[in-house]
Parts: sequence; structure tokens; C-alpha cells
Amino acid sequence: MNLLRKLLFPFAILYGLITSIRNFLFDKGILKSYSFDLPIIAVGNLSVGGTGKTPQIEYLIRLLSDKYKIATLSRGYKRQSKGFILAEASSNAAILGDEPFQFYKKFATIQVAVDADRKNGIEQLLSQQEKPEVILLDDAFQHRKVKAGFYILLTSYGDLYSDDFMLPTGNLRESRSGAKRANVIIVTKCPFNLSLEQQYDIKNRLKVSEDQELYFTFIAYEDFIYSENRKINVNEIQSAAKLLVAGIAKPEPFFAYLQDTNDVCLSFPDHHNFTDKDILEIKNLAQNNIIITTEKDYVRLKGSLPSEQLFYLPIQSSFVSGPDSEVSERGDNFDKTIIDYVGTSTRNGKSD
Repeated sequence: MNLLRKLLFPFAILYGLITSIRNFLFDKGILKSYSFDLPIIAVGNLSVGGTGKTPQIEYLIRLLSDKYKIATLSRGYKRQSKGFILAEASSNAAILGDEPFQFYKKFATIQVAVDADRKNGIEQLLSQQEKPEVILLDDAFQHRKVKAGFYILLTSYGDLYSDDFMLPTGNLRESRSGAKRANVIIVTKCPFNLSLEQQYDIKNRLKVSEDQELYFTFIAYEDFIYSENRKINVNEIQSAAKLLVAGIAKPEPFFAYLQDTNDVCLSFPDHHNFTDKDILEIKNLAQNNIIITTEKDYVRLKGSLPSEQLFYLPIQSSFVSGPDSEVSERGDNFDKTIIDYVGTSTRNGKSD
């Protein structure tokens, strides 16, 4: 695969040229961007998959939903539906996509919508009787047709965009220079004890500008696993026989957190649609043991596996602790930045 990617280098150059021209046309107003009369926060990345967008969106929901009517708008990756859909009681993961359905099931007070056309999705949300006061755009950093008021760019600690290259040779959707559009850059999936020296090094490699804020986060696992009707402390099942199932981009930390010597780990591609054959394989491997999966996979596996066997492990995005410095800022500073933007923003600018 590495050899093939190197052979495709000329196509990466061409792809980079095309995306750079597209961004130039949007920057100069030749291609039209649209703004709206409410705070819009776009969360995304330069690379494909695996940067932790879902826990970051959930962090923003928890931060803002007590004071504002929140709506999330996603593309609904791999959903079996088309166009704009607003989540309701009859919705499921097949209709919405796994991540939006997870938002809907987890946060009862917010609106959850999907639409590949983000402009149309926002217009549809604003036409509802209950209009949102803040919209969170999931995976929309490259969606230039909508001009968000605030951009959060994520990059994974183990796969920094500064070390990557354009598709198909690398994993970048656009040039590294696209990072300049971000108000905030968050390095995700860091070691929780990331040193100041390491933070300095990463800041220099990312070439963070003076008008951008830089933060470092890590994935925090909850102390309990959950099924439909009960929860169990992770310590109680650590040495028990179990099957671990994940259909996410980078499942290794999930497996490492739960796995004991004799546990079986079963990995599927990111956003995998589980087939009858997959379900049979999971049942055969699990026998009567418990099955633990990710929260994102749980919404797709629920109903296909025995409810008394199937559990999920929730995660949250947490900020690396440390003093304020010229390297990065504390999590409470991030909260203040977001709250200040939402509180003072009544308009993101006039439509071009």
C-alpha cells in the first residue's frame, strides 16, 4: 500500500492543485459563500478520519446547551437516506448515520439534523418552528459554501497534518495551508501527561500563527460500561472473558484500555455497516461472554445482539492540564473563547 501511494504521487500533486484553486476562488469571493444570522461553529480536520470530531462536538454540546438552543448538522456519513432529515423518535442509525444518531440519543434537548448540503441544512433548521440559537457543523472544515463564524481544526497527536501529504499519497483533503482558516487548533488523542517540551515541538511543527489558539486534548474513558438496562464498573470486568468489537478508524487505544490477556479483539472499518455474517461472527466469538463496543458502534449493533450481552464504553475529550504559557492554553480558556464568541456574535457577516 505504501508503494502504491508513492506511485500515485502525481495525482496527489494534481489533487492539491485543484483544492488550492478552489480555496483561492472562495477566498477571493469568486465562488460564493453564505453567512447566517446566528453563531455557527465548524469542527473539522484537514485529514480523512480519526481525529476525534465526535467527542469534540459532544464537548461543545455540554458547554453550550444549558444556555442556548443547540442544533448539530452533519453530512450523515454512510446513512441510507438522502437530503435533509431532522432526527425524531422514529430515526435510527441507518437514517441519520451513526454519529448523528449518537448525538440524538445522548442529548435530549438539542436538534440533530443531517444534510450533505450544509447551506440547505442550515436554511431548513432555521425554517423550523423551534429555531436553534447555535449550530454546530460536524466535519465541515472544507465545506466553503457556508461561512461559519468560528472554526475549530482538529489534528491527531499521532498523525499531525504538518507531517502529512495530499491524497492519495497521504491523507490530507487539502493543503496544510488550509489550517490558516482555523480560529482554534486542537491536537487530539495526546498522552494525558504531554510535556511542555513536546507541546513546544508540536506548536513549531504546526506553525501556529499569533492569532490562533492552540490546545491539547486526550481521550478520557468513563469508569463504567453501559448496556440498555445496566452499567458495570470497568474494574469489575477487566479480568473477565469478553469480546471487544470496534468499527472506528483507530481502535487500538480502545482495545488497550479494556483488553486482558485472553480477550478477543474484533476490528472492522470505520463506520462499518454490520452484515448478518458479521453479527453471526460476533455471536460465535462471544459465546456467553459480554461484548463491549464503542459508543458509535453500539447504535448500529443494538437490536442485532442480545441486550444483556452488549455494552459500550463512552469517551470524552479532556484538555491536557498545565499552566498558561506561550505554548498552549488551558481548557477553561477554550470554554471562555467559545462562550465569548457565542455570546457576542449576532451575525457572522453579510452574505457575499
